[in-house]
Amino acid sequence: MLTLFHAPGSCAMATHLALEHSGLPYTARKVDFKNQEQRSPDFLKINPKGRVPALVTDHGVLTETPALLVYVAQLAPEAKLAPLDDPFAFAQMQSFNSYMCSTVHVAHAHRYRGYRWSDDEAAIATMVTKVPQNMRDCFSLIENDYLRGPWVLGKQISVCDMYLFTVCRWLEGDDVDIHEFPRVADHFNRMLENPAVQRVLAEL
Repeated sequence: MLTLFHAPGSCAMATHLALEHSGLPYTARKVDFKNQEQRSPDFLKINPKGRVPALVTDHGVLTETPALLVYVAQLAPEAKLAPLDDPFAFAQMQSFNSYMCSTVHVAHAHRYRGYRWSDDEAAIATMVTKVPQNMRDCFSLIENDYLRGPWVLGKQISVCDMYLFTVCRWLEGDDVDIHEFPRVADHFNRMLENPAVQRVLAEL
């Protein structure tokens, strides 16, 4: 049995969506960030980083969204959540998910976690001010270069779509109107109609 440790509003939703699409048996366990449960000794034994997602498997614990998405896709090949038989398409998937993780997520994090990069209050305030523009720049690239349509990789829904949907939910809080990016907004609305997405949202 797989156990996903997640928190509402976090990037862990991407893995939660992948698990729900996969048909694999799993348990979702919320981590209470408001009460700093992610810093508790019990949780740090699961993930010493003190973050989510963390996926407990029969072989050990996995962390980092791109790795978890690939793992779920490989465990459930019949769900076709990744182009497992096409090395180039698989690399394209990894490229997108890496961009979401290393660039888009970091751009977003400067709004709420500037303390990771600076102890200077003025510098942190500058980071916060820059977030909307940085997110717009990221989503301009997604809109014009990454999103093939109707799904990120083309005709087949994949874990990339679950990651994109998750991060799109942050845009409003970053003072970015998703409708500035019509193709991304259309993708977001189609994901909202997906039964698996609706089931995960209902659990939050």
